[in-house]
Amino acid sequence: MIPRAIAAVWGLAVTAVLILVPLSVRDRLPDPMATHWGASGSTPDGSNSFTGYLLTVAIIWVVLWPAMLAVSTRKVSRRPYRASYWGCLFGLGVLLLGANAATLLANLDAPDWRAAAMPDWHIPAVLAVAVVTGALAAYLGRGARDEPSPESPAPPRLRLGPGQRAVWVSRVVNRWLTAVVLGSLAVNVVTVVWLSSGGMTGAVAAGILPVFVLVLLVGLATMSITVRVRDDEVAIGFGPVAWPRRRIRLSKIDAAWAEDRRPRDVGGWGVRGLPGSSTIMLRGGECLVLRYRSGGQIAISIDDAERGASLINTLIAERVTS
Repeated sequence: MIPRAIAAVWGLAVTAVLILVPLSVRDRLPDPMATHWGASGSTPDGSNSFTGYLLTVAIIWVVLWPAMLAVSTRKVSRRPYRASYWGCLFGLGVLLLGANAATLLANLDAPDWRAAAMPDWHIPAVLAVAVVTGALAAYLGRGARDEPSPESPAPPRLRLGPGQRAVWVSRVVNRWLTAVVLGSLAVNVVTVVWLSSGGMTGAVAAGILPVFVLVLLVGLATMSITVRVRDDEVAIGFGPVAWPRRRIRLSKIDAAWAEDRRPRDVGGWGVRGLPGSSTIMLRGGECLVLRYRSGGQIAISIDDAERGASLINTLIAERVTS
């Protein structure tokens, strides 16, 4: 009940501030008021009536907050999920409060919405405060470390003959991210061709290309995962060429096992969790879980995880007995 009460009190407080603060300065705001600025904060390029703005801000939070409040009633069993939940709840609340404050300050005492200038540092400051608040809330709300699942015991070790060596390699590809990569590549190619043929201005291309190039690069790095187990390390490679690559020495691993995990268990897709307890979630289902000697763990969604865990445990045992 305590997590739900905290979420309820926080949501009510944010709702009250979002509504009461604009109302308290209503007489000092132009109507309509500036609600959107372009690349330069000195020139607003969008406006809305005071009533329309107030309803828009309130509706955004009234949709987000009850949804997260409903989530808080579920049984939260994993540390990364708890951290993600509290980080999002407080981070989004502060982000909306900060954006509301920046908009009101820009419009305060302005004779007309076109004269409502917003300093360049306001939005970066709001984003920074929201990120810091979300990170702090995630850290404070993460709770105790997760215990290894009793339903996923360590798999049996492999039998290796004297001098025999083995390597295990497995790979998972996310088809949705692959489609995003191909779509971003197509948009970039069409934009460049259209720009070179004179069908698009440089300003428009400058607004399109950076976004889709970033999407392309991030997608390439996260569309697939390759895990390789060798004599002395576990290597986790990202993307079609398995780079960038993270290497984990076997000397740092205490045990390995296979475990079924879903995005809802770890807080979503991608790299989730906190240092010492994280999950690389590219698809729900079988995951290879590595427990560090320091007490933390990492889980990677990968096929044939039980065989990989068996080899890891065998190699660890060899290091102990040698």
